[in-house]
Amino acid sequence: MVNAADVETDRADGQGPTGPTDRPARHAVVVGGSIAALLTARTLSAHADRVTLVERDRLPGGPEPRAGVPQSRHIHGLLEGGQRALEELLPGIVAELQEHGAPRIGMPRDLAQWQNGRFYRRTPSTVHLLTGTRAVLEWLVRRRVLADPRITLHEGTEVVGLIGDAARVRGVRLRERGAGGRLDLRALAADLVVDASGRATHAPDWLAGIGAEPAHEETLDTGLAYATRVYHAPETTGLRTDCPGYYFVPGRGEPRGAVALPIENGRYLVTLSGLRGSEPPSDGAAFTEFAALLPHPALHEWLVKARPDSAVHAFRSTANVRRRYDLHGRRPAGFLAVGDALCAFNPVYGQGMAVAALGALALRDALADPRRTPTTRRVQRAVLGAARQAWDIASGADRELPGATGNAARTRPADRAGAWYVRRVVDRAPGDPVVGAAFRAACALTAPVSGLFAPRVARAVLFGPPLPAPADPPVRPEGAPEGA
Repeated sequence: MVNAADVETDRADGQGPTGPTDRPARHAVVVGGSIAALLTARTLSAHADRVTLVERDRLPGGPEPRAGVPQSRHIHGLLEGGQRALEELLPGIVAELQEHGAPRIGMPRDLAQWQNGRFYRRTPSTVHLLTGTRAVLEWLVRRRVLADPRITLHEGTEVVGLIGDAARVRGVRLRERGAGGRLDLRALAADLVVDASGRATHAPDWLAGIGAEPAHEETLDTGLAYATRVYHAPETTGLRTDCPGYYFVPGRGEPRGAVALPIENGRYLVTLSGLRGSEPPSDGAAFTEFAALLPHPALHEWLVKARPDSAVHAFRSTANVRRRYDLHGRRPAGFLAVGDALCAFNPVYGQGMAVAALGALALRDALADPRRTPTTRRVQRAVLGAARQAWDIASGADRELPGATGNAARTRPADRAGAWYVRRVVDRAPGDPVVGAAFRAACALTAPVSGLFAPRVARAVLFGPPLPAPADPPVRPEGAPEGA
């Protein structure tokens, strides 16, 4: 155990950031340096005198991937709901992203999207996606957040445990990354510790170490794996469509999927995916051959003509995992989980960054609510609630896929009824702009799922047949003149 005398203390003189106060200085520790961690630190800086970020990696000085986030080399679309939340937290950040080259893709106008045997009509867009790389977004957010003098960063530092007991967390035990002995441990006192260390969190061990209970975990794993490569786009001559993006959605009877989206500097990220038994290869030539197995040849033809600009990077940690800290149990006050450490999704749905921003908004609102005392459990429930819609979408879709495993793969009668309705939505969305708009708004986290049951949508879903939709990717948007 760490001796209490070794714990770094907050300022004993009661000095706040603007001078004398009648309370001790308040200190929050955020474990991690991810987007979720940075946005959490930004939010807490309005309530704590100082916030310390503790990150295992040495962070790059510019927009570069970092070793601790292997998934950063893959596609990271920022959903419109996430854009709105991020803009509220960091005003002007969306324009800054676009200034640094992040493309803005409208759906369905700018995307050749295949699902369940048909392509979507390219009607006017109702939601938009920012498709720049995660490295650029994380760098811009980090630069903004660390400009605040109340926020400091410990790089190359690991959290190895909590200080406190089952009633309350009072800090963290640290060591320099790579150091292995107990003599290398040091301690950092805190009034609040937030775990934003990602889906590989060690929080269950940390909590057990102070006599508390870890959270119950809900898991759902389809075995989906994917691989990504950077390309320069081919000349448009001979391509089937003028779309700037492709999206093949895996689903009933189709174990493979693909996404091709523009990123900064005129390049593209192309991700190929496959369920268990249909995993994409990490070899360059085999990568292109795998695309020929997609249900339509359009993207394979694109890849044959495009110029590769990187090696192929593979990724396989795609299970949905939700940690239920909101449920009753022997858990301490002063400890919260956010981001992927709380709720991690199958990355194929592109929800992670959006939910990180929505979770930071929920944290802000829960801490600032004048009607309720922000207890640990109440705040944790609010943050988890911000992830609920994304969880329902991802887990609901993954339960429909063959071979899904985990304790969240089981379906209840209510789940089966909802799945039946959503299947009808998906069947009608490609050809019906009204149903498609409601479906996209829910998936983009700009409107609640209840919008799928609005009268006009429900009539089309329950009583109308699927409207015609293209078998091939539309050459140009609807209403666009020839040659436009």
